Parts: sequence; structure tokens; C-alpha cells
Amino acid sequence: MSVTTLDTSRLESLLESAQLLNSSLDLDSLLQHLLRTVMGRALVGRGFIAVSEDGAMKLAQIRGLKNLKIGDIFNEETVREAGIHSIYPIGDLANPTGLLGIGKPPGGAIMPEEEESLKALLGIAASSLANAQAHRETRQFNFQLNEKVQELRALLDLVRGLTSTLEPDEVARLLVLTLTGRWAVGKYALAVKKENHPPLARQKGIALPEIESFAEMTGELPEAVFTRNLPDGAFKDALLAQKAELVFPIRSSESTNGILVLGSRLGKTAYTESDLEFGAGLVAQAGVALENSWYVLETIERKKMEQELALAASIQEGLFPEFLPRVEGYDLAAKNRPALQCGGDYYDVLPIEKISADDEKSYLLCVADVSGKGLPASLLMSNMQATLRALLGRVPTLVELASRTNELLHATTPSNKFVTAILFEIFPATGKANYVNAGHGDCMLLRGKSGAAEKLESTGLPLGMMASDMLEMLGKGYEEKHLELNSGDLLALYSDGVTEAYDEAENEWGDERLLNCLHPILGNSSENIVGKVFEAIDDFAQTAPQHDDITLMIIKRNE
Repeated sequence: MSVTTLDTSRLESLLESAQLLNSSLDLDSLLQHLLRTVMGRALVGRGFIAVSEDGAMKLAQIRGLKNLKIGDIFNEETVREAGIHSIYPIGDLANPTGLLGIGKPPGGAIMPEEEESLKALLGIAASSLANAQAHRETRQFNFQLNEKVQELRALLDLVRGLTSTLEPDEVARLLVLTLTGRWAVGKYALAVKKENHPPLARQKGIALPEIESFAEMTGELPEAVFTRNLPDGAFKDALLAQKAELVFPIRSSESTNGILVLGSRLGKTAYTESDLEFGAGLVAQAGVALENSWYVLETIERKKMEQELALAASIQEGLFPEFLPRVEGYDLAAKNRPALQCGGDYYDVLPIEKISADDEKSYLLCVADVSGKGLPASLLMSNMQATLRALLGRVPTLVELASRTNELLHATTPSNKFVTAILFEIFPATGKANYVNAGHGDCMLLRGKSGAAEKLESTGLPLGMMASDMLEMLGKGYEEKHLELNSGDLLALYSDGVTEAYDEAENEWGDERLLNCLHPILGNSSENIVGKVFEAIDDFAQTAPQHDDITLMIIKRNE
């Protein structure tokens, strides 16, 4: 039966209810009015309304039903046991917006005309209910969005403050001010201690014991914890006695330990899980800022390079081979000494995996020198090593190895950075060798029988200086040279730090002094020769500082 078949009184009543339902976007008010209206017309004392929420039908309004509460998941069996006789969908029958249930009317059943009026009312209520739900969801979303915006603003304000100060005490003040102001907290306590630095302490209304008494415990705590959930002990009891509610450990390194304790919020507003997450984020930012501020103070006081530089130096040291491979019939040794804590020189001896089993076994000897010194040079050196090892054995010739390495370095390094390198491939069984000298210094081959010196001159530009296609266009591609190591011959591969070492008068050691040093000791072991050359350089330089990295590799073919 349609609405047009309803009698005049019921139609007027329906229109009045529709006006009331559409006059409010408050979901609770709308549901209360709907349930009161239906129960009043049906003359029943029990009823409920359930609405769809988070994918489930949940009780939103209850009247006269014991043992049920708002928020429970709707269960037909349960509500019928509680006295519900009839259940009607609100909206679409297959996918209702909600459900309305009422107890048994005095006459035993609702009259057909009244039931038709009820269904019409529920049809009208469906759209009002959908509008009210959308309005509530929009308000909740706007509230949550506003909370996130406020938290983000607080975080940005704190970060701005932290980046503008290098004083640990100011960092602690900003952290406490941000959290207590955000949450309207009247009592707090902060204590932080780092080895070799004065302790930090700020407190109001809460007193903390000595950090040593709870330092071990804070290292095991999560990022944020309620005081009531702390491990049992004197520290927990002391905080509870002072009505402390929330604890944030402050830690950023093994030698930094601290804690921030907050009392209750004004108005007795409870802390939420979202508050814990937000507070933990701010404390983490402050922990990093504290560490940075102490680090800067240490740098100023001790006049030392940054800790990252020391770490880079140790990493770089590990990039050099711990032991050179044993090459049958040859004697190898190498040494590197950086001018600064980090250097840009590199050497390696790598077996080359052959594509065919019939290929003669060979080794690649490499000495490279990155432009510049210090941390930037060491980073590029590590890039060079990784590139070389990744390509080795996957390209057929040294020319292609140099070209591919050049292309990769050019694509991944600044235009003002490049690498000079000598790539030397030796076939131990025959002594035959090939090399590409990419803008490196003139390394030397000393013949054991005659003592004659042959220079391994440059056969191309430094790696990474120019794209490979541009090199080919300009006719500056890499060229491979060939030679042979005979019995007693000595090959010296080195960086320009060897021949360009200065004395106090800024005279260079030079190629001639290197040859004069090598000739008398050609019969010595490679390790002894390397040591003697470094000694000769130091004797020449005396007190003059080392201005460049020094790298030397010696390979001798045994008699």
C-alpha cells in the first residue's frame, strides 16, 4: 500500500514526523525521536534501533530491554529473548541503513494500516538517518583532521625551535614547554644524563631520584608508557605517590639516558593512545636534537672532525683487501696511507672470472686516485670499488671495463669529481699483461736484468670526467697497451702522492728519486720494497705535512 492510500490523520502524522526527522542532523536526537514516535503509536514498552557502523549493525537506542547496552552488536536471537516481537528494516530491505524493533502490542499485533504507516515513516527516516550519519562522520573527520593539524603544528614549531639552538638546556625547555602547553599539564619532571656532559634537569611538582637508580630500567621501556604499567618497584611507587601518569624514556645513544614524566592533564582529561604516539614522536625529535647539540659542543671543544668522518674512515679501511691473493710465480705487496682521516686512494688485486673454461687465468691489479681528499673523496672511492667489482668478469676487455666504469661514475658523481686509475691485467703463466691508464700518473716497469725503466703512460682521460659517447666522438676513447713481465722484473703502480710528496722547501720527491730508491733494492721482497719507499718518502719530507694520499703497489716476477 503506498503513502497515498493512508488516511488523512495518519498522513498528517507522517508528514509531521518527517518534518521533525529532517529538522535535525544530530543522529542521537533523530533516533530518539524515531523510537519514541513508533513506540508511542504502537503502545509498546520495549524497542530498539540499530544502525550500520564500521561494517556491523550496532545498537544505537534502547528502551525497556534489560541486559542490552548501546554499542552492542545486533543479534536477533538476543533481542527477541529480551522481548522484541517485530523487527523492521530502515531503508533498503536488502541493505538497510538500520533496524527498528518493538515489543508485542497490547492487541497482539500491529494493525495493517498502522504497519503500513510505520514502514512509510521508516522509509522517510532512512534518508534522514543517512544524512545524520554523514554529518557525524564529517564532524568526526574534521575533528580528527584538526587534531592532526594541531599536532603537526606543534611538531613543526618544536623542530624549528630545536634547529635554532645548540644548547642542550634549551632543547629540554622546548620539549617540556611544548608537551605541557599542548596537554595543559601542571606537573612534570625531566632528567637527562650523557657521559662527559653536565646533567639536565627540569621539574615542577614531581621529584625524580638519581638517574643511576632507574637508568637500566628506562633502557627496556617502550617509547611511551603509563606510570601504572611500569615495572613494580620503588621508582614506580614514588611516581604514583606524586600522581605522575605518563613516562617517556629519552635515549639517543648508549651513553645518553633520561626520562620525561608528566602528571595528569587539567580537567582530568585522560591521555589517549594517540597522545602517547604524538608525545613519543616529540621526545624522539628532542632526543636527536640533544645528541646533536652535545655533538656540536664536543666538536668545538675538542676541535676534532665529526664522528661521521671517523666512521667513514673505518669503513674505508675495510674496503682495502685485508690480504693480497697469492699469485704463483709472483711476489705482491701494497700499502696506502691517507693524508687525512679519510682518503681517496684505492688499490685492489682481483682474480678475473673467465667466460670460457679455456681462457687463461688472469688477475686485475688496480691503483686509483679520486680527485680531492677527505670524506667526499672516500665516498667516491667506495663507489669506484663497487663499480669495478660489479663489472669485473662481465666485460671482455680492459677498454670496455674502463668505458663502462667511466659511464657509471659520470652518471652518479658531480661534474667536478673524477678518478684517475691504472687497470693492469696480468696472465701469471706467461707474464703477458695488458693495461689501460685512465689519466693516472706514469707508473713504472723496471727490467730486472738491465735495470731499464719503462713508463706506463696515460691511454685515456680520468674516469667519470666525461661521458663515454662524448669521449668516442672526440676521439678520446680508452686504449689498451700490452707488455710482458720477465723473470726479475718489477712493476710499481702508485698514486701521485708518491712522486709529489713535498719536503719543507716544497720540493717534489719526483720520479728520479723513486727510481734511485728502487734500483738498489730490486732483489728485496715486495713487502720490503714498499716499506723502504715509504721510509724514503718520510726521510725526504721530514716535518712537512703529508698533503696527499700515498698508495704504492709492487709486483715482482720471481727469478
